[in-house]
Amino acid sequence: MAFSRKYLGHGIGLRTKHFASYLAAPPPVDWLEAISENFMSPGGRPIAVLEKMRRDVPVVLHGVSLSIGSVDPLSECYLDDLAALVRRIEPAWVSDHLCWGTHGGRYVHDLLPLPYTEEALDHVARRVEHVQERLGRQILLENVSSYVAFKDSTMTEWEFLSELARRADCGILLDVNNVYVSARNHGFDPYDYLAGIPVDRVAQFHIAGHSDNLYGAAVRRFGAVSTLVEWDDHIPPLEGLVEESRHAEAIEAEALVGDVRRALP
Repeated sequence: MAFSRKYLGHGIGLRTKHFASYLAAPPPVDWLEAISENFMSPGGRPIAVLEKMRRDVPVVLHGVSLSIGSVDPLSECYLDDLAALVRRIEPAWVSDHLCWGTHGGRYVHDLLPLPYTEEALDHVARRVEHVQERLGRQILLENVSSYVAFKDSTMTEWEFLSELARRADCGILLDVNNVYVSARNHGFDPYDYLAGIPVDRVAQFHIAGHSDNLYGAAVRRFGAVSTLVEWDDHIPPLEGLVEESRHAEAIEAEALVGDVRRALP
């Protein structure tokens, strides 16, 4: 079946340094993205803040340690905790990265690329299906930036991601900046990447850095897609995040001018 995407507008990440601001007043944004692992404890301030924010605006959960591409078994304890958080928060959707980050039971604290082969595709698709069965919902997978490529790959990254979404019946979190970075590193055309991704599977964008032009092109191809300006470190004050989010909103509006059919309700 197709992935049923929702348009939430423009959001920002829920970060610890902004908790006091969030508690003082509702966040001046359309939605919030929470890092799943930061809120898996059943008690404490983080989950209390997340629950309050969930009453104010839509929330999505974004994971960093599912390691969907690893050959290690999926962590059933991790899936238990994630499923409990999903039931508690009822997020608009759940996402993680198309990568691996565990080996031999050790977590390497990195998002490592996969070989784009039929064997890897079959392996990851079966694991995605298992995760979706455990959570009782479809998930999104995000493309990562990569600095090395496997010589045994038999397809492009976008071909792999597109076929994975079809075969596992999941959605795509398209990180526009990661497309740009990987294109520079590996010498492919980022616009070919966008053209190769199925429109109906993309439910969220991440943007950052030098991706304004490419973001505009993504909006013209995929329409109005829920968008988050991502900051991994050196996080600015809340006002700065909101300003960046509104800048992205302006780029989206400009890209959609003259093509109102692409603006989702």
